[in-house]
Amino acid sequence: MRRKIPSTAALIAFESAARHQSFTKAADELNLTQSAICRQIGGLESFLNIELFRRSRRGVVLTEAGVAYSSKVAAQLDAVERDTLALMGNQGSSIELAVVPTFGTQWLLPRLRAFQQLHPEVTVHLTNRTRPFLFADTHFDAAIYYGDAEWSGTQAHFLMHEHLLPVCSPSLLRGAPVTVEHIATLPLLQQTTRPYAWRRWFNAQGLSIARDMTGPRLELFSMLAQAARHEMGVALIPPFLIQRELQDGSLVIALNQTVPDNAHAYYLMVPERKAESSALKAFRDWLLKQAAAYRQE
Repeated sequence: MRRKIPSTAALIAFESAARHQSFTKAADELNLTQSAICRQIGGLESFLNIELFRRSRRGVVLTEAGVAYSSKVAAQLDAVERDTLALMGNQGSSIELAVVPTFGTQWLLPRLRAFQQLHPEVTVHLTNRTRPFLFADTHFDAAIYYGDAEWSGTQAHFLMHEHLLPVCSPSLLRGAPVTVEHIATLPLLQQTTRPYAWRRWFNAQGLSIARDMTGPRLELFSMLAQAARHEMGVALIPPFLIQRELQDGSLVIALNQTVPDNAHAYYLMVPERKAESSALKAFRDWLLKQAAAYRQE
């Protein structure tokens, strides 16, 4: 069955005219005549049986249907252009990797140059994703995420556990003796993806407080680190994600007490249907060696 899709030329002409609110400017941009733009858009309106522009002596204005359609067409044309440029620029193999943001920025990226030197034929593209998704609905080849190993249709490769420690700006402590009870009096920064982190931490230290889930809720460790640096409160963050801040003294570990979480960890998740990809195998083997070396440090 033939797809109900207008011509690409008509969509490009429509997107340009909609963006400029002008057939003349669209013609200039596309190096066409104004009459050619009119023909393309007229043909598109006939194909859709919907008026996309209102014509007047002052020019053209998008109809309500035209506004809605133009935003969708622009997004789809942008996606096609990105995919085309990616394909044109990809002379070897590539990996589309979804990765939890702060882990990708603070741990993976500083090491990724080593992989590029070992495998110059493989290009790794990174996109932030904080939660599981269906691989079949995306363009991703693999994912690094934090959670359990249960992800349908994938192979899970353990990377490392995270050990959350309370960190804050040194000025927030003001030289006072730091105890679990003292931390309980400070503003607590919460993380969206770990809503019970403070409760588990206080319970592991033998303390229960009513306000353990109270405080600003932020999604990423990088956000928590920034909030803690600016004296908004104390945050539970794995030290390996804030090495720079700990070294320059903008953050300090308030108390060297953690709570083990053996049920969750960082994993490389590879869809079973892509498990035999040579590029993914190379990246998997390299990543597992990097993670093992880190755990031994």
